[in-house]
Parts: sequence; structure tokens; C-alpha cells
Amino acid sequence: MFLARMGSLNALEQSSTSGFWRKWLGADLPSADTVGRVCANIDTDGLRLTARRVYARLKRGKALGPPAHGLMAAVLDGHESHATYRRCCDGCLQRTIETRNGSKVQYYHRHVTLQLVCRDMTVLLDAEPILPGQGEVPTAIRLLERVLKHYPRAFDVVMGDALYANSTFFNFALSRGKHALAVLKDETRDLWDDAQSLFAGMAPVQIQRGRWLADCWDLEGFTSWPQVGQPVRVVESLERTTVRRQLDGQNESVKSHWAWVTTLPGVHASTRAVLELGHRRWAIENEGFNELSTRQHADHVYRHHPRAILVFLLLTMICCNVLLAFYKRDLKPAFRDSVSMLHVSRLIAGELYHCRGGLPRVPI
Repeated sequence: MFLARMGSLNALEQSSTSGFWRKWLGADLPSADTVGRVCANIDTDGLRLTARRVYARLKRGKALGPPAHGLMAAVLDGHESHATYRRCCDGCLQRTIETRNGSKVQYYHRHVTLQLVCRDMTVLLDAEPILPGQGEVPTAIRLLERVLKHYPRAFDVVMGDALYANSTFFNFALSRGKHALAVLKDETRDLWDDAQSLFAGMAPVQIQRGRWLADCWDLEGFTSWPQVGQPVRVVESLERTTVRRQLDGQNESVKSHWAWVTTLPGVHASTRAVLELGHRRWAIENEGFNELSTRQHADHVYRHHPRAILVFLLLTMICCNVLLAFYKRDLKPAFRDSVSMLHVSRLIAGELYHCRGGLPRVPI
């Protein structure tokens, strides 16, 4: 279902007459209700073991090369899969929404996902649901602790958005021998003010890549964040680039302002490397959640049960990794340049429907 991007268990059930299933399973395809009921009882440790085997095969096959700067990064971020006013389960989070008809309680599910960022592809390693009464950062630490147990050498630095500029998160990463990097905003007031006062007297270093140009300031040794166990480094970037608007074909100058705080020393990561790492944090949105929700239909509630929701998410991640590895590493470059991953998924679906028995005759 996920490889063919069908989008629902009912769509999968409609392919049950395909000869593929009896040949592959040796039996008939279970019904949609049976698949949903079984997924609510599957042991998630077995699925995570399958994900680790996929990663091990890719790693052993030299398919997961590091970027040019040599640092493998893991990105953490939270994602809300769905929200409803009508259905609730033991794993639902709750919030009160003010509407024109008064206050209403909304039920929703959120999870934290960890994605490995490689040279030219990404790998979704694991996910952890946010439980009622817990926040995103404690859930991310719980997820990171399990990931570090099973993938101890998979990455060098762990990254997140401004929410992860958190001393507890940074200290946890340092205690496990990993560096941390997060977006810096003025919520960390003392560190932000000290960095701004020192950068004001410095000449920026310019970094250019094509039409993209950045003025960068980079300093180490900040002790304005005493809650972190070691001095930190702050990198600020004022960036501008030129884009051609599709509507009128005119070139437009676009500016952006970024700042990051990290424990990476300059001897391990240059200013350019920190910029590249900071911007690759968006991979979990563009290549992770966008692919999972838009193409793989991971936000669809196949069965409203806390374990079933997690099981379907882990299955989606495994299939997404397998499909991406097949597309990036198994297909010939000439063929890959001519088709998209969506086209490959449609070919997989086409095989199922091609093996299906003949359609019944419709009386005229």
C-alpha cells in the first residue's frame, strides 16, 4: 500500500483479486478491517528492528555517504499528523479551541521524528509519539536515547529548530558524545545580546554559491549560556539571493537572516559547514514530512488507536527509505533522470492492477 501510495486500506483491499497476492503471500489478502486490527497489536520493536536492518544494508553497501564537510547530521522535529473534534483514544493530546460557537476540545496526535541527512539522500531512522502531559523536547530526548543505543555511530551532530536551543537537550547530546546545533532566536536573551554586541564590531566573512551570497559572523567561546556544560559557538548569517518569479518572469532579490548556536568547534566545522548544516535542517520538512504526508499519506488515520497510528507511521518510514534507496541507488542514472519517484510508485501499483482478474461485464 505504501510503496504504491494507495492512500487507504480500502484501496489496498480492492486489489485483493490480483494474482500477485496469492503468489507472494500464499494466501488471500486480509481485509481492511483485519489489517487495521492486527496493526493495533503489532510489536513496534520488531518494526524498528526492520528499520535497522534496512539502514545496515544501506550502510554496508556504501549508499550513505557524508556531505562534503564530512559531518553526518541527524535532524529532530515534531509533526502533528491529524486533529479531530469527534474521536479520542488513549494516546490523544487535547487542546481547547475557541470557535464562534464557544470552546471546543480538539484531539490530536503529534510525534517526533529523527532523520539522517546524508550526501544526496535522507533516511528516516525512528519516531516517538508525544504522550499526554509531555512536551516535544523531552520526547525528542527519549527518542534520541533509543536511537543512540541502536545507531551509536550513525551521526556526529544532532540538529533542531529554535525549540531545541534548550540546555537540557544540549547537555544530553554532549553527555552522549554528540554535538548539538539549533536555530538561535532572541528567546535565549543573554546569549543573543552578547553575540550581537560582539558581531557589531566585526567585519563579516562572505560565502558565495552561485547566485546565493551570505555575510557571516562566527565566534566561539560564549559563556552567556551557563546552563550548558561547555562554551558554545554562535554563527550569524545575512543571506541574499536572486529568484525568478514564475508569474511575471521578473528577477527578485530575496533576503533572509539566520543565527545558530552549536557546540561544534571551528576545527571540526568551518563557517560554511555550519551554514550548510543549519540549512539542511529543512530536509526533515521538505524530504521527510512533506514526502510522508503528501505522497505516502502518512497523516491518514488508518485506525484510530495509539499503537496502530505508530505502527502505520513506522511502516511508512521503512517503505519510504526502501523506495528512496531503490530510486537513488538501483535505477540507472539515465532512467532516473527521466522519471520521478511518483512515477515509480505508479508502476508498482500498475503491476498490482495488471495481475488483477478480469473486470465483470456490465450489461448494456
